[in-house]
Amino acid sequence: MIEHFWLIVLGLGLLAGILSGIPVMLALSGVPVLIAYVASGFGAFDLSYLRAYPQRAYGVMSNSLFIAVPLFVLMGVMLERSRVAERMLMQVGRVLGGTPRALALAVLLISTLIAASTGVIGATIVMLALISLPAMRRVGVPDGTASGLICASGTLGQIIPPSIVLILLGDQVANAYLDAQQHAGNFAPDAVTVSDLFAGAMLPGLLLIALYGIYVAIALSGVPRQSEARIETVGLWEVGREVMPPLLLILAVLGSILAGVATPTEAAAIGVAGTMLITASHVAAASDVDALPGGSHPHPPGERRTPAWLRHLMTATAVVGFALVALRLTGVGRVDLSAATLSLGPGSLLALGLTVLLVAGLTLAMVILLRAGVFGATLAQSVLTTAMIFGIVLAASMLSLVFRGFEGDIWVREVLTGLPGDHRTMLLCTLVVIFLMGFVLEFVEIVFIVVPLVGPILLQDIDPVWFAVLVALNLQTSFLTPPFGFALFYYRSAAPADISTGTIYRAVVPFVLIQILTLGIVFLWPALATWLPNVLFG
Repeated sequence: MIEHFWLIVLGLGLLAGILSGIPVMLALSGVPVLIAYVASGFGAFDLSYLRAYPQRAYGVMSNSLFIAVPLFVLMGVMLERSRVAERMLMQVGRVLGGTPRALALAVLLISTLIAASTGVIGATIVMLALISLPAMRRVGVPDGTASGLICASGTLGQIIPPSIVLILLGDQVANAYLDAQQHAGNFAPDAVTVSDLFAGAMLPGLLLIALYGIYVAIALSGVPRQSEARIETVGLWEVGREVMPPLLLILAVLGSILAGVATPTEAAAIGVAGTMLITASHVAAASDVDALPGGSHPHPPGERRTPAWLRHLMTATAVVGFALVALRLTGVGRVDLSAATLSLGPGSLLALGLTVLLVAGLTLAMVILLRAGVFGATLAQSVLTTAMIFGIVLAASMLSLVFRGFEGDIWVREVLTGLPGDHRTMLLCTLVVIFLMGFVLEFVEIVFIVVPLVGPILLQDIDPVWFAVLVALNLQTSFLTPPFGFALFYYRSAAPADISTGTIYRAVVPFVLIQILTLGIVFLWPALATWLPNVLFG
C-alpha cells in the first residue's frame, strides 16, 4: 500500500500546485519530479524511471502528426485578425437582427462556421461578446440566454473538425489502441487516424449544435422584439461575400481530409494558404470597415487599405487554390512519376499552371501581410499558443512517467477491472472522472494523463473512434464548468459590468446539461460516431 500513499501525495501535490496559481506546465512537471525524489529517499520510487523521459520528449517532438497543431493555430489566429468572423456576424445579424430568436440562431450558425475555420476559443468568445451581445440585448434577448449561448457557441471549435483536441486525442488513442490490441493478442490491428476522429465527430457535433438551437428557440419563443430594433436591408451579395470565403476554406480543409486525399497536416497547410489569401484581401483601414458597438474601431486610424485590384487578385488566387483542391479530389492532372517517360496531359498542364499562379499569389499575400504588420503579430501569438500546448504535453509526459513509477497504472487497471458490469461500466466511470477533472484541469492535461492510463484497458473491447468522440464531447464541458472554465474567464473579460459573474455561471448550466445529454445519446448509440468513418474509410 506504500505506493498508494505516494499516489495520494502526488494527487494532492498536483492539486495544490495548480490552485497556487503557478503555470500549469510547471506544476505538472515539477511536482511529480519533487515527489519522486522525496519518495526515492524512502525507497518507494526507482529514479531510473526518469531516464526514459528524454526519449519520451523526443518522441513527442518528432511526431509528424503534431505539425498540424501549429498550422491550425496559425490558421485560426490569422482568421481572427482578418476580422472575417466579425464581418460574417455583422452581415447575418443585419439580415436577421429584428427578432430575438432569429438573431440568437444566427449567432449559433456563425459560431459553427467560426469553429470549423478557426477553433480559437478565446478570440471567438471575446469577438462574440463584443459584436453579438449588444445586438442581442438590443432586440430583447435576456442576458442569461445571450451569455450562455456565447460561452457555449465559442467552445464548438473543440468538437467541430478540424479540432486541436481531436488531433491530440488521435495520437494518444492510436497509441493506446495499439497497446490494447497487442495485449489482446492482435498484433496487426487497423490503425486509428485523426481523419477517423474528424469523421466520427461530425454527426455528434452537428447533433450538439441542433440541440443548442432547439433550446434557444424554445427559451426565446415568448420573448417579444424590442420596438426600437429594426431589420436592415442587406443585399444577398454582401452577405455571400463575407460568408463564402470561410465556407470554401472549410470545404477545402475538411473535404481533402474526409475524401482521403490529404492528411490532417497537409490539410492544415492548405488551410494556412487559404487563410493567408483571405486575410490579405481583408486588410483595411478603419474608415472603410464597420465600427464596433460604441463607435470604436478594431484597427487604429491611418492604417492603409489594400488597393482594390490587389484584393481582387487575392480573391482570384484563392479561387485558383480551390480549383487545385478540386483537381486533387477528382484525380484530374495526376502525373505518374514512376513511368519511364514523363507525360503531361491537359489536366497536368492545367494543374501546373494553377500551381504557379497560386505560388505567385501567396508570395504577394505574404508581402501584403508583412507590410500591414499582420503576419509578424500572428506568428508571435501562434508561437506562444503552440509553445503552451506542447509545454503542457511534455509536462504531462513527465507526470505519466512518475505515475507509472508508483505503479499507478497497475492500480488503475485493478480498479477498472474490479468494477461490476462490463466494459461500458468502466467507460462510464472513466467519463465521470474526466468530467470531474474538467473542473480544475485543461483539456491537454486530461488527454495526456487519462488516455494513456485507461486506454490500453478500455480499448481491448471498445471502438477507439467511439471512445475518442465521447472523450472529446466530455472535454468540451471543461470549458464551461466553474471555477476554471476558460470560456467563462474569456467572456467575463469582455462582458459588460452589469452582467454579474453569478449570472454567467447560471447561464451556462442549461448548455452544460445539453452537452451531457449529447454525450449520453452518443454513449447509447455508438453508430453516431462510427457510421461516417466506416462509410468514408471502411
